[in-house]
Amino acid sequence: MRKIFTDGKFYTFDSVKPQVEAVVVEDNRFIDMGSSHEMIMQWDSPDTEIIKLNGKTVTPGLIDSHMHLSGVAGSFLNLDLTGLTSKQKMLEKIQTKANTLQKGEWLIGRGWDENLFTDGKIPTIEELDRIAPHVPLFLPRVCSHAALVNTKALETCHYHPSITVPEGGTIVLDEDTKQPTGLLLESASDLIRNHIPEPSYETIKLAMRKGIHYAMEKGLTSVHTNDPLFLGGLESTYHVYDELLNQEQLGLRCNLLIDHVFLNDLKVKGMYAGYGNDTLQIGAVKIFADGALGRRTALLSKPYSDAPGVCGEAMQDQQSLYQIVQAARDLSMPVAVHTIGDQALENVLDILDQFPAASHRDRLVHIQILRNDLIERMVNTNRIADIQPRFVVGDFPWVEERLGEERIKLSYAWKSLMHAGVICAGGSDAPVEPVDPLLGIHAAVTRKIPGQAHDGYIPKEKLSMTEAFQLFTVLGAYPTNEEMKKGTISRGKLADMTVYSKNPFHMEDADELLETEIEMTIIGGNMMYRKG
Repeated sequence: MRKIFTDGKFYTFDSVKPQVEAVVVEDNRFIDMGSSHEMIMQWDSPDTEIIKLNGKTVTPGLIDSHMHLSGVAGSFLNLDLTGLTSKQKMLEKIQTKANTLQKGEWLIGRGWDENLFTDGKIPTIEELDRIAPHVPLFLPRVCSHAALVNTKALETCHYHPSITVPEGGTIVLDEDTKQPTGLLLESASDLIRNHIPEPSYETIKLAMRKGIHYAMEKGLTSVHTNDPLFLGGLESTYHVYDELLNQEQLGLRCNLLIDHVFLNDLKVKGMYAGYGNDTLQIGAVKIFADGALGRRTALLSKPYSDAPGVCGEAMQDQQSLYQIVQAARDLSMPVAVHTIGDQALENVLDILDQFPAASHRDRLVHIQILRNDLIERMVNTNRIADIQPRFVVGDFPWVEERLGEERIKLSYAWKSLMHAGVICAGGSDAPVEPVDPLLGIHAAVTRKIPGQAHDGYIPKEKLSMTEAFQLFTVLGAYPTNEEMKKGTISRGKLADMTVYSKNPFHMEDADELLETEIEMTIIGGNMMYRKG
């Protein structure tokens, strides 16, 4: 059926017709656009549906270029510790949940951030044992690069002082007693994860269905998501998405980033970047080059300003990283490499420079700490800076002390990247930061925590409202080589649109974004979410 969406303020991000009042959709694609009167006169017919938008603002469908939808889904199953402002509140919430569980049942939660605590302290293993002595705990930090466990969890994984810790991981020990503090860094968490019972397939599918609907409620029409390590591997991940998106037709378009440990599975299955359809596709090979700033595991070229002698950790040595990229290129696959520190980025670029481009673009994910020489090397039509503007809200002001006055000047430097000609795409890294793309856009424009009165952290790196929206629309199509299919409201492109309660491009104060609601999420011309 043909549809005409009329009486709207459409910001197309297409230079041919930057703003129109109406669009015509047929076979899931835009076929025309212009004034409401013209579109109705030309295209109306007995089998045409006319949808009036009553002056609402519309952009191309919002795209999240990097998230973990399985982690978002997990919040519907597990204990949510995000946003807690004290250790005591965290302990109380854990104890309340533990009291509902039987002996031996696992208590899984995530999202704590000690930088938000008024006392600034992480719970000790003794405190965790006291509030939950009968159940094993596994509580990843908000960044997922650290986790807290109790003694019961360590007993479950048969911990002993000489246990072999996975490469790149650390079991943090008390300096005096040499006993575990309950804090695990990076891959050390795998010691625990491997003993956690897998939820049933139907439980996973139910949670993923909720996560997909939640993403569309926030205005997202496409997401690039990394999940195989949490959904049981390549085959099970693709299977659950195939059932939900292709069979149930829930609507959200998903591009799947596949962790490098499943490279052989990709080869066996005959899958490659772009494999699938407009709804579900295989994306890049995901690799970790370093850790995160929260626990100082992001790899820096010089020591942390608040921890002399500590430079972070490389998740792979250069030879291993080279071999992984080589294996990906043998399958003609692009890579998406987690690189937060400047030394990690340099290490990755040194290796990518040795390979010809793949058929799809490589992604450098996060790239929070930069140098001018590294920005110059990023200017390449086959490389994407996959950035998360909301990290500014999550990491400031504590990150200033961690990095120091000079280094912070070229950190979270989204404006510098874009002005240099680096192709950037915007994501959330949810559940590390909220799914809501309007919060990411607000952070890119204001560079401050909502409600703060200052001019923003590193204000010279602020983006305009248009630039910020382009990160989540036009530019979001580039990492998947779909810029000719989506990202703008243009003839022949997929009819994906997001409709807002307020006009972001006429706001006197960007904080009005925080009061803006998603009215509709339209995917392929179909209303997949409507407020109320």
